[in-house]
Amino acid sequence: MMWMPDPVYSLGQNESRKEIELLGSELRKHVSVLSENSTGRNNINEDNITPAKNYITRKMESFGLAPTFQSYELYGDIYTNVIVDIAGISNSNEVLVIGAHYDSVEGSPGANDNASGVGALIEIARYISENPTYHGVRFIAFANEEPPYFQTEEMGSLVYARSLPESSDKVIGMISIETIGYYTNAPNSQKYPKLIDLFYPSTGDYIAFIGNLGSRTLVSESIELFRKNSDVPSEGIASPAFVPGVSWSDHWSFWMGGYDAIMVTDTAPFRYEHYHKATDTPDKLNYEQYSKVVHGLMKTVEGLANNGV
Repeated sequence: MMWMPDPVYSLGQNESRKEIELLGSELRKHVSVLSENSTGRNNINEDNITPAKNYITRKMESFGLAPTFQSYELYGDIYTNVIVDIAGISNSNEVLVIGAHYDSVEGSPGANDNASGVGALIEIARYISENPTYHGVRFIAFANEEPPYFQTEEMGSLVYARSLPESSDKVIGMISIETIGYYTNAPNSQKYPKLIDLFYPSTGDYIAFIGNLGSRTLVSESIELFRKNSDVPSEGIASPAFVPGVSWSDHWSFWMGGYDAIMVTDTAPFRYEHYHKATDTPDKLNYEQYSKVVHGLMKTVEGLANNGV
């Protein structure tokens, strides 16, 4: 296991209060729209998932981007990954993949899990479209991350990852944005799997960068870039995938294909009491901290796509 403790950082030099406030306003809108259906975003009823797909598509198009769709059929239903490519100035086939699942578990509006991740995906895509990078960046809103599809052949990110060998693209790394909207200064608000708690703080006020041992370079480079551009506390870990929580998102699908991939998360069930519940509503998120995290991730993605991994 590789532990990356968080030193004390001053306010990131590139951080602008006005910019954070404007970003927060947009993120609040995204989360509100995506989680407006109390029964969740899933194919239990097609009317629940299609509006989310359409909203993501419209927002990307409003930035002048051209989404494409990877659709697949399961049990008579059609599931769709929404894909947006932003070409790099190098014109090479190397691409950094940024992903977030847009479904939610049945019975939960999924404000934090994972409308917060999709909101970040949308805003980072907007930022990169305005600030071209050396390598290309591919943004994907994935279907079917949640049960009963989780870590099965039916998971949207696994369907996508298994299609990569058919293309000429070289994936230089993947970041899964998973449940990133809840932060608290309450004592003993942060929990961990056994033994991990010996190394990490007991207060749930930080963002975590998590990878397997093979992705430790991507973890360390990502968290270094984040810390240069944000004063939000951050923690990093590269550990065996069997540690509870380490593989719990779409980055797992890329590990199955042999790609370097990490998850950025507020640690979800280890901190957030509304995880997978009907109470996961927009009012539970800490929008100031969430906005600052997304701002830091914009710079992180920009740095990775300019420097390579």
